[in-house]
Amino acid sequence: MQKLEKQFHIHCTPDDVGRYCIMPGDPGRVPAIAALFDDAKQVACNREYNVWTGTLLGEKVTACSTGIGGPSASIAMEELHKCGADTFIRTGTCGGIDVNVQSGDIVVATGAIRFEHTSLEYAPIEFPAVADFEIVDCLARATKAMGKPLHTGIVQCKDSFYGQHSPDASPVYYELKQKWESWKRLGAKASEMESAALFVVAAALGCRCGSCFHVVWNQEREAAGLDQKMSEDTSAAVRVAVEGLKLLIEEDRKNGR
Repeated sequence: MQKLEKQFHIHCTPDDVGRYCIMPGDPGRVPAIAALFDDAKQVACNREYNVWTGTLLGEKVTACSTGIGGPSASIAMEELHKCGADTFIRTGTCGGIDVNVQSGDIVVATGAIRFEHTSLEYAPIEFPAVADFEIVDCLARATKAMGKPLHTGIVQCKDSFYGQHSPDASPVYYELKQKWESWKRLGAKASEMESAALFVVAAALGCRCGSCFHVVWNQEREAAGLDQKMSEDTSAAVRVAVEGLKLLIEEDRKNGR
């Protein structure tokens, strides 16, 4: 492939990107993340990739949106890594699976079910999609410090949003519904669309990755007739990612990393 001055999709050079990156799905969420940085400015915007860079605790940091799903998220991670990034935190939304996970809570993923296909182009299915322990710890500590309800555990990742929410409309409804029952019995906390791919791509690249989520809704609580209110305010999950990253930067400095 021809060598490009800027990365093909994110339109960034190494000068544009910090070592530490926060990755929301929604391009519109990037300015809200950048507002919590110091001296942040937009460095690129192309397709689903809105990229802003600033500093935290004097360290260069970047926020880059990924769009929806593993394919576009893996492109962002690969190109950010080519620009020098080696530490990634995904912040986004999820739907609860465990009935104890309520709208407005925070979920920090320890690992992800690879019910998607992007990760298969990076590792055999037997390889687990696991979050970096230090990032998990920092995100959990940040959530507790903010006083938000916290759930840590496995999340399920899929390629089809409506495969989860309208499985009966799919010709393969039998597989979708049977596997959903498996995720429930195995104690999965929530469902989303990017972490499995990002965890596996990070492993392939020798990088660190973790993720935290704002719970929008829990269809299992709805099915059980339990009280809940839809929550679409993602500001807490954004703050968890930024505060967690600050803790990680401090830990890295302490450990000479």
